[in-house]
Amino acid sequence: MGAQFLIVTVFLALTSSLAFASDPSPLQDFCVAVDDPKLFVNGKFCKDPKLATAEDFSFKGLDIAGNTSNKVGSNVTQVNVAQIAGLNTLGVSLVRIDYAPYGLNPPHTHPRATEILTVLEGTLYVGFVTSNPENRLITKVLNKGDVFVFPEGLIHFQFNTGHTNAVAIAGLGSQNPGVITIANAVFGSKPPISDDVLAKAFQVDKKVVDYLQAQFWVNN
Repeated sequence: MGAQFLIVTVFLALTSSLAFASDPSPLQDFCVAVDDPKLFVNGKFCKDPKLATAEDFSFKGLDIAGNTSNKVGSNVTQVNVAQIAGLNTLGVSLVRIDYAPYGLNPPHTHPRATEILTVLEGTLYVGFVTSNPENRLITKVLNKGDVFVFPEGLIHFQFNTGHTNAVAIAGLGSQNPGVITIANAVFGSKPPISDDVLAKAFQVDKKVVDYLQAQFWVNN
């Protein structure tokens, strides 16, 4: 009987940990983040709730267009726990994405969050790729007011197919969703990944890899 109870307890503990694999729920009304350079924790320390102010829960400037004068023609304005300390432990964040004509938010992933995107202006071709072994591409053309979801951890992108600027806003299910831009990570890592490794992985000549590694990769 004792062994059965132990097995059930361990099973419940494991399933509970998997069910709450994203940002944990807060144990109080809020936990306004404070930085402590001497310690590193999974998230942020909390300031005394009695010292919290409206400024801890607000952000100005999301109405201002981002500078898209870069190689990919897009700019992401982030509003996460780094910009709003009051987001700490709340499990949400926001981004504004500006696209020049034919601008691209390159293929990337958010390792800690699902993303839900709404087009405010323009037309976007968006999509994501499912995991191995299927690697199925799921795409759609979005117009103003359309909404699309990118599941957590999957590679996804947005491309402005129009002759005019486009704007989108997206919510993410983490106070700090993270972002890994595929090209930057693979070809722009520091130190660089061996060209022998990449040439074999991509089945191309090492000269192609060397060329790609020599490019300036934009973090938009």
